[in-house]
Amino acid sequence: MTDDGSGNAEERAAEPAQAETLDRPLPEAVRTRVIEYGAEILGMMSAAEVPPRLRRIAKFEPRRRVRLAGPDIAAQLETDEEFRGRVAERMRQAWPSLVEELAGGEVPPAVDPVIAGAVAYVLRPPGWSALIREIHDELEREARARAADDTAETIAELRGKLDEARAEHRRETLRLRAELREHKAEISELRHKLHHERQRAREAVRAAERSVAEAKERSDGAAARLHSAEAENRRLRNRLAAVEAQVENARRAARAARSAEEVRLRVLLDVLQEAAQGLRRELALPASITLPADLVAEEVRAGTPEAPGRGLPDDDPGLIDQLLSIPYIHLLVDGYNVTKTGYGNRPLADQRAKLLAGLEGLASQTKAEITCVFDGAEIDAPVAPVPSRRVRVLFSSPGETADELIIRLVRAEPEGRPLAVVTSDKEIIAAVRREKARTVASPLLLRRLD
Repeated sequence: MTDDGSGNAEERAAEPAQAETLDRPLPEAVRTRVIEYGAEILGMMSAAEVPPRLRRIAKFEPRRRVRLAGPDIAAQLETDEEFRGRVAERMRQAWPSLVEELAGGEVPPAVDPVIAGAVAYVLRPPGWSALIREIHDELEREARARAADDTAETIAELRGKLDEARAEHRRETLRLRAELREHKAEISELRHKLHHERQRAREAVRAAERSVAEAKERSDGAAARLHSAEAENRRLRNRLAAVEAQVENARRAARAARSAEEVRLRVLLDVLQEAAQGLRRELALPASITLPADLVAEEVRAGTPEAPGRGLPDDDPGLIDQLLSIPYIHLLVDGYNVTKTGYGNRPLADQRAKLLAGLEGLASQTKAEITCVFDGAEIDAPVAPVPSRRVRVLFSSPGETADELIIRLVRAEPEGRPLAVVTSDKEIIAAVRREKARTVASPLLLRRLD
């Protein structure tokens, strides 16, 4: 760095130090160096000497002080003359000759302008602002020179790259032209092949169209024949299904009729056998054969005997025992009609249990067949099977009443079997009497069970 002459030095010396100020900020390099000097001095000061605003960073290492509190250190140097004086004292000890020359208004040519600017800013000799302006200008000239040098180097490098790119472009252009010629020849050959293949393709399309037309004609004929065959097949299947359904219905009806007739015949045969044996025991018939005329004569003399169950009035509890003494008699009980007549204030489950317990004892005494029928619609929840060994317990199915089930049971019995229905329901009484069955009032059974 060179001085502008003794005239500039005199002018700087003539300016009063306390009136000098900077018209623009310090150069960034000078400012950074000043902050580094201030951070270094902070580490040398005692805790009482450190300015209050810098005490929180005084224990940090210098580089960390610069990084974390650079603006605070710069502001403290600008406003705190005592702190700036401590930094200036350190600079006088480090660069005594530089300080003397700066105090005389001269800047040594060999000194780094950044160091000179930092020392001048801290010491502030007469003319220091002008000195810093000169250093600022010098640093800007150096920056512009370095930028110009960098720009020149960049331009030279770019020119070299441009020449290389041009040479590469020429080589690439020659190569592409050669490839273009090859491609043109290949395209010409491919055009000839394409024309030939197009002719072949047109011929193939025409042949394919003829084949498609023939196939469509054949397919239509086959579809028509298939449709006709499927229609005939469906018709035959429907006829076969109808015939099979008729055969199955006939078989089912035959099985049902045969099964029902067999059951009826077996029951009737058992009834006849039991009745014959019972009559033989009761009448004490002799081993010899009695002629029918003798029987008629005896009936004339003795009078006609009454049929079982007809000798007592309908309100006599002994009528139940007389009926149950008939061989192979079947006693049907209208369950809820009996229970609601005798103890209808109890829950349905208790009513059923009480009635079945009484019927179980009656069946044990008489060995008669007893069936008790309950209405399934009267039950709120599904009922578990009632454990009964001698009494058959039935519940009517959904959609069927207990009255209908009783009538169905009466009709299922073979004609001629002894049958009695215990109920006070007038509709059931009328229906079972039309089927030639005997009826017993519900109170009569209750009195017999009690």
